[in-house]
Amino acid sequence: MKVSPGRASTTQDPDYRYSDWSRMRRMVHPTLKLMLLLMMLLGLVSILVNASSIQSDFGHCDRVVKRWAFSSLDQEIKEDRHTLRDLLFFLHVPRTGGRTYFHCFLKKLYNNLECPRSYDKLRFDPSKPKCRLLVTHDDYSMMSKLPSQRTSVVTILRNPVDRVFSTYEFSIEVAARFLLHPNLSSVIQMSERLRSKTRGVSTLDIWPWKYLVPWMREDLFARRDARIQRGSSDIKSNFSYDIEDIVMPLHKYINDPVAHDIIHNGATFQVAGLTNNSYLAESHEVRHCVQKYKSLGDHVLQVAKNRLDNMLYVGLTEEHKESATMFANVVGAQVISQLRASNTSMKSVSKKKSEQSPSFLGSDPDNSDHQNSSSDQNAGQLASNEDDEAMKENMTVEDLMKAYEGCIPSLRKTQAARRTSSLKRISPANFSKEERLKVPEMLLEQIRSLNHLDLELYKYAQEIFEKRRKHTMEKLVTAEMWESMLNNSYSGVLWKVFPLVMTIILLFCLFVLFVNARRRTSKVKI
Repeated sequence: MKVSPGRASTTQDPDYRYSDWSRMRRMVHPTLKLMLLLMMLLGLVSILVNASSIQSDFGHCDRVVKRWAFSSLDQEIKEDRHTLRDLLFFLHVPRTGGRTYFHCFLKKLYNNLECPRSYDKLRFDPSKPKCRLLVTHDDYSMMSKLPSQRTSVVTILRNPVDRVFSTYEFSIEVAARFLLHPNLSSVIQMSERLRSKTRGVSTLDIWPWKYLVPWMREDLFARRDARIQRGSSDIKSNFSYDIEDIVMPLHKYINDPVAHDIIHNGATFQVAGLTNNSYLAESHEVRHCVQKYKSLGDHVLQVAKNRLDNMLYVGLTEEHKESATMFANVVGAQVISQLRASNTSMKSVSKKKSEQSPSFLGSDPDNSDHQNSSSDQNAGQLASNEDDEAMKENMTVEDLMKAYEGCIPSLRKTQAARRTSSLKRISPANFSKEERLKVPEMLLEQIRSLNHLDLELYKYAQEIFEKRRKHTMEKLVTAEMWESMLNNSYSGVLWKVFPLVMTIILLFCLFVLFVNARRRTSKVKI
């Protein structure tokens, strides 16, 4: 092949190819360089804008949380926190065993004195007559509706990991009760019919179950429908906390946004008054800021700790027997004393009114029928409560503990029966202590991390519990010592006085005999 003179071959001359590439590189390089520079500048600007935005958002959250914390700490009660006031508010943290205290302690103490619709936030009215006891899952913000200076607060806390497990299990247990229906539409229709016919409060009306149960109910029906469509009944797992064909696995449950908003650090947010059921307008922003920026949680924790300090009683689910004993001695003893004083005062007023009533009724004949009808109604109510009032007047702390211990077995039996019936509908899932032992440590560590505020609050509650247990025991021992000393001194005085009294009586008898003998002698002489 010939090459024309003065013309380089593009295929055989490497120098030509190199020089051509060099020319192209010289032409393109400045453009690429400029583009890369622009991209770097844009990236840097974007980073700076995002950083500024994050910093601005954090600054806003920091101000919001600190302002709330300062106002909350400023409102704390300064009076003696160990004295029972007129109204007892049992802040019931879900899945801590509070139901047992309510039925086996408080209902026996405060018969007919519980505030109506305690658990029903929409219809609860603290101004109702005879409202002396409030038991509810509502958070501490409820105090904004109560006479704070006349209200004592009690609560029970539980190990956060166990509380998360129990919340998961109970959500599924209640949701499983609806699986007897053919589909979800049937459930919704039935629920609407029941609500229109009854005025009672169901689990679906109570926080947090009004959110958690419908969520789990919908999930259970979706999984059942999927199994039916597949036409297969094979279960791929024997581990109850990870049977995806039947129920939502635990690891998915704890990572769901619903769990993040309601369950994790739930005890801290409830004691602080920051749940999604709060009465405070700023609570949702404060809670979301704390969930977004972990470091801001310390402010919420401080408020929650301070509120535990100001409570009349703080119990622990794990310290069941000791908690119950302390509750009976700290709260029960004061309730009994308070109700005795109240009953005595009411009887005194009632007696005074009955003595004045004839002249009062006679002064206005037009109102006599109304007064008599009211008197008859009140008399009926008093008669129906007479036995209960008499029991309260004679009740002791020992009687209260006996009643509590007698109440627990029947209550637990009823709860166990309902649980067994519900779990049959999601077999082979069977939640138990043995199954919990199979949960991987990595998942347990994740639950601890998600509930870091609750873990700190629980440790603090343990410290409070230990201090108050020692204080209560010291008081009981001191009281027993004084009683023993009084009894011993009284019997000792009797033994010392008895010989002296007998000696005086004997001397008196001898004196009488001597006087009589003198008289007889003088008569003989005359």
